[in-house]
Amino acid sequence: MKIATYNVNGVNGRLPVLLRWLEQAQPDVVCLQELKASSEKFPEGAIAAAGYEAIWHGQKSWNGVAILSRVGTPVETRRGLPGDPDPSQSRYIEAAVNGLLIGGLYLPNGNPKPGPKFDYKLAWFERLIDHAADLIASGAPVVLAGDYNVMPTERDVYKPERWVDDALFAPEARDAYARLLAQGWTDALRHLHPDETIYTFWDYFRNAFNRNAGLRIDHLLLSPSVAPRLKQAEVDRQVRGWEKTSDHAPVWIELA
Repeated sequence: MKIATYNVNGVNGRLPVLLRWLEQAQPDVVCLQELKASSEKFPEGAIAAAGYEAIWHGQKSWNGVAILSRVGTPVETRRGLPGDPDPSQSRYIEAAVNGLLIGGLYLPNGNPKPGPKFDYKLAWFERLIDHAADLIASGAPVVLAGDYNVMPTERDVYKPERWVDDALFAPEARDAYARLLAQGWTDALRHLHPDETIYTFWDYFRNAFNRNAGLRIDHLLLSPSVAPRLKQAEVDRQVRGWEKTSDHAPVWIELA
């Protein structure tokens, strides 16, 4: 079973890129972030024509998350986090798909720091940690996939000294991610590539992609009952080089 996460940076504007990647990569389940489209503007027909059923939580111009599946209808179990500090923002969707519980998330960026956006990021992170603890306690097989907007370690960022004042590399955000992992989650990509320089995002500016000046901010976390099934975890880096593409590349895992 191949499960992917992809921040598309506008599902309608990048639809040709998304459909091209779906056809090439053939993932079974995909979590999308940054739809940047209201729910009624989600391209359900094009996604269905590509062979995928979908659920989505849209928001005009900003945010937005979706789960696509070609291995059975996603049965929605949650939309938004319990106690979400700002439920108007579409950042979390969860569904049962083919024997797994899939949580798709788009964690707040948090910049500028300090300020209300950073406070909201940390508050949202705490709600995620609380919900993730309940998921672990349930014993269910869970994958939490999405754009976490956190570089967990210095290995996950090009020239970390340049990011010390950024919300994505703030000690508070990195600590929250570490506390999340400490519940028993496995960071799939880092688990299989412990020492590798591996990125999932490259800015559009300063020729970042060609210089490989990237960040690793898109993560798939596996609950204890899923982690032993992990066979492969990779980044489809080439997609970032396509024309009119997102600034993120798709990240995927394969489970036995």
